[in-house]
Amino acid sequence: MLKTLVIDTVKTSNLTYAVKFNGVVDFNTDKVVNLFPLITGNIQEITAMPGDYVKAGQVLGVVKSAEVANYNAALISANANVRLAARQLEQQRDLFKSGLASQIDITGAEANYEQAVAAKTAAEKILSINGDNKNGNYLIKSPIEGFVVQKNVTNGMAIRTDNSTAMFTISDLKNVWVQASVYEENIAKVHQGDAVEVTTIAYPDKVFTGKVDKLMNILDPTSKVMKMRIVLNNPDYLLKPQMFTTVAINNTTNTTSIAISSNDLIFDHSQYYVVIYKGNKQVQICPVEVTSITGKTAYIKSGVKPGDKLIGSDAVLIYGSLNS
Repeated sequence: MLKTLVIDTVKTSNLTYAVKFNGVVDFNTDKVVNLFPLITGNIQEITAMPGDYVKAGQVLGVVKSAEVANYNAALISANANVRLAARQLEQQRDLFKSGLASQIDITGAEANYEQAVAAKTAAEKILSINGDNKNGNYLIKSPIEGFVVQKNVTNGMAIRTDNSTAMFTISDLKNVWVQASVYEENIAKVHQGDAVEVTTIAYPDKVFTGKVDKLMNILDPTSKVMKMRIVLNNPDYLLKPQMFTTVAINNTTNTTSIAISSNDLIFDHSQYYVVIYKGNKQVQICPVEVTSITGKTAYIKSGVKPGDKLIGSDAVLIYGSLNS
């Protein structure tokens, strides 16, 4: 069996220790949009619910609104005025060719036409801002791609432009924040830009990597902690807002230490052990004193020395068979 085992060599390395913090996944507020009513009306239809994924421009709901109906009527009137002004301008030009109209008449007709076109453009923009619907309805559209994280409207509900509560909240969860708490004794150990490793209860074997984006530099008067913000990419939407996390920042010192793979360690009866390969298929169980474990590396205070060969695979099985 030993021929198939992985053998690791004990080395030396600068001692690295991890400082850990508790954190919570949060929305990236730069990628959250609250949709407030721009018009007064009644909710006629809801087409999106919390948790739904929506695309930019997708309709979330329909509002029946007299205001939008008036905007639509104004556009119809503006289009009619443009057509009338165009005919009048054409008539003045024909009369001018026949000597029956002056240049002043043509200039006046041209000005009327330009004013009609400007009024039409303004009416189109107003209608576009207010739902761009020709049926007198206001369409609530998502301005960004993301998930509906909150809905505060129901069918038949009256809405007003002075409502202080958003109708919908949309968040792009491809990029999230982790808000971590830093106690006073650890403030000197964290810096903006530090690389971090984040783990969650939901995915204990997956490590999310990011950087310290911001240190708040003030302590909460109640909890006496400083908040630290980490930005994480979340392309698969694994991280959900309000998930609890553990945030680890690795600090490398100038102290040289014995280093082994953390996979070589065996923990039994409150003691760490390794299995040393002595050659000629001979192995020995040896207790070790661990200084710290950082990621895949364990730093050892005593028990092994540089150059020792350790069983790196099936060490637990060998340890168990030798102790049976």
